[in-house]
Amino acid sequence: MNLNTIGLTEKINNDFQTLKQSEEMIIGRVSLEHKHMYRVWTEHGDLLCEVSGKFNFEALSREDYPAVGDWVMLKPRVDERKGTIYSVMPRFSKFSRKSAGRTAEEQIVAANIDTVFLVNSLNDDLNLRRIERYLLLTWESGANPVIVLSKADLCNNIEEKLAEVEAIAFGGVPVIAISAEAKSGIEKLAPYLQPGKTIALLGSSGVGKSTLTNLLLGDEKQVVKEIREGDDKGRHTTTHRELIQLPNGSVLIDTPGMRELQLWESADGLTETFSDIDELGEMCKFRDCKHKDEPGCAVVEAIEEGTLAEGRLTSYNKLQKELAYIERKADKRAQTEEQKKWKNITKQSRQKKKIK
Repeated sequence: MNLNTIGLTEKINNDFQTLKQSEEMIIGRVSLEHKHMYRVWTEHGDLLCEVSGKFNFEALSREDYPAVGDWVMLKPRVDERKGTIYSVMPRFSKFSRKSAGRTAEEQIVAANIDTVFLVNSLNDDLNLRRIERYLLLTWESGANPVIVLSKADLCNNIEEKLAEVEAIAFGGVPVIAISAEAKSGIEKLAPYLQPGKTIALLGSSGVGKSTLTNLLLGDEKQVVKEIREGDDKGRHTTTHRELIQLPNGSVLIDTPGMRELQLWESADGLTETFSDIDELGEMCKFRDCKHKDEPGCAVVEAIEEGTLAEGRLTSYNKLQKELAYIERKADKRAQTEEQKKWKNITKQSRQKKKIK
């Protein structure tokens, strides 16, 4: 397997050459994550790998473990088609969300991605607030977002829908309408599907990610089910994240539909996604304006004049509160982990004294 065609850059390779612990070590890319096991693309082909005991001992959180798209340092056992992972190479981007549940823990959806296709359906399931949330996390990831509006053949007022989405796509984010059924608009995705580049498909269940994957791949690799009657949604089909190499050499990461998309440390992404509100905020009379009932609030004035949608400010405020809550939870979790760390060090120290 030619690693350059699956995204190996000069920088990643230089990092590997600097960090590798022995000549036996090779570099590979995680293509699929099983429970405690990983499929890794290497110069020897596809290997089934697990992390080393030392790796497992030193890992402090889920973020430390490999994710789909990661480049890893491993020692191969080619005859067995297996290998052992010793470390994860530095990531240049990662799309993360808060893991499901009450704990404030990061879940990396995909790593080392160049572009994120945010797939949303143009039928009755189109949701501007959800698109804002996806944009926020994409900006924070370090990748570039592209909004892909699928099922254009099912939309009767496509120009109106495009205008609504473009109104929230600040920062020059491209908005592309496609129809897999009619095979229209697909050619507009070509500039992002270049050899050596990695694209992640993200979106809710049933928006057409698997159908788009099959179209780009030219093969029925991903199972696709018919649209459900009653709500215009496709049936959820993808069950895991996986790297897929397209015929032209680019790499695609198809992901399961996300029913829950909680934020994770996205303060910078908030600024990018809501740059219109931030710019208006600079013109407010008071620096600490909350954009509620303060005199001279440029944001409220824009809403009254009809140049800013009230729902956009509501979404902005809601996401700010969510980020503040996650930050508080993460701080508490970090304190708990630090306490556990020092308790273990103290315990080990006492045991060594007893042995002496």
